[in-house]
Amino acid sequence: MSAPHLERRLGLAQATAINMIDMVGIGPFITLPMVIGMMNGPYFLYAWVAGAVLSIVDAMIWSELGAAFPRAGGSYNFLKEAYGERGAGRFMSFLFVWQTMIQAPLVIASAAIGFASYFSYLVPLTDITSKLVSGAVVVLIVVLLYRKIEAIGKISVLLWVGVLLTMGWIILGGLTSGNFLQPLRDMNAGLTVNYGFVAAIGFASVKTVYSYLGYYNICHLGAEIKDPVKNIPRSMFYSIAGIAALYLLMNISVVSVVPWQEAKESEFVVSLFIQRLAGNTAATVVTILILWVAFASVFSATLGYTRIPYAAAADGAFFKVFARLHPTKHFPHVSLLFLGAVAFVFSMLFRLSDVISAILAMRILIQFIGQGVGLLLLRKNRPKEDFPYKMPLFPLPVIIALLMWAAILLSTGTTMVISGLVVISLGTVVYFIKAKLNREWPFRTDIPEQSTKQPS
Repeated sequence: MSAPHLERRLGLAQATAINMIDMVGIGPFITLPMVIGMMNGPYFLYAWVAGAVLSIVDAMIWSELGAAFPRAGGSYNFLKEAYGERGAGRFMSFLFVWQTMIQAPLVIASAAIGFASYFSYLVPLTDITSKLVSGAVVVLIVVLLYRKIEAIGKISVLLWVGVLLTMGWIILGGLTSGNFLQPLRDMNAGLTVNYGFVAAIGFASVKTVYSYLGYYNICHLGAEIKDPVKNIPRSMFYSIAGIAALYLLMNISVVSVVPWQEAKESEFVVSLFIQRLAGNTAATVVTILILWVAFASVFSATLGYTRIPYAAAADGAFFKVFARLHPTKHFPHVSLLFLGAVAFVFSMLFRLSDVISAILAMRILIQFIGQGVGLLLLRKNRPKEDFPYKMPLFPLPVIIALLMWAAILLSTGTTMVISGLVVISLGTVVYFIKAKLNREWPFRTDIPEQSTKQPS
């Protein structure tokens, strides 16, 4: 009997659904008033456009890497290949897994905390009961993910339908209000393109980019995607195009009914929007649907992240226990249980406003900037035939992405940048201690090929 292994069971529709439900989540509903407040004018839509542009450009990098290395773990493999499997790639990939063990539970916890925050529209919650709700969300997600990947694919599509229905209702409400195009007519009112506007775009884009994150989730499931060369890039671009359209239409719909001056002050702006259109009962129903969307996001994000420590452990670069697959359901159950447990603790400790900027600051240096530079190195050192997907105008999109990520990093604030650097510094110390003990790079350069390889 062969050992358990990951199986390619997810098609394009399921891959796109997994990306989209991860992208939407609670993000656009809680960040909508934040973005309007930061821009403080009707031109707040530009911040959502900026987030979409960055996502599209960055997805070109993910597409090249994902199509070339369709394995579990996504960025773990990309960084290892880009910087040298026998050299600095061991260090970079270790740092990615290191920060993922902190950052991934933060992402899961942020969605769960956002769920509890919006749940308080239905039932008033104290600080304690709010934490209990967010913790319960994490537990339920772990229970639902404790099954075979094809069953998870079906659940993802079901949750995706709920996402589309929710967004569709919000957009249709705006379209039928009779004032839908007014926000577009007013979006340049009082606009002056100067340093202040550019700075506001930068700070607001921290929130919009957070709402777009997840377009690459399918790369972490690379070993479980059918025809990955085609389906990984397509699922990302379809996801970004669809979500960008939904976000812009949703924002236009909301402020066509609730003026932006009022919307920026509302904690439950979408519920208020529906309440004005159709009354209290409808507002309750849409709030329940928003909670459905938030739950779907936690589900998708947790699914993708569980494959990262598994991939590293399968390569012998992380604790062996994380390489275990469930004997009958064939999924990395140790990773799922560990990340779920840490996310549960984080959901009890932190507030939502504390984690959004921290998530971005922690990711940007190693994952987004590291991958961009890594792709430049790969394209320089390997034949073009190794890259079945090739971005147009290379290397211009990579350079643009690197500059935009650097700007977003600075916009997260000095405290968050320092926090990210502290995490990386601690990981560096741990890696070099580990490398010294195990005689790995840079203390040994003649490292043999790993005996454990993931399917590609």
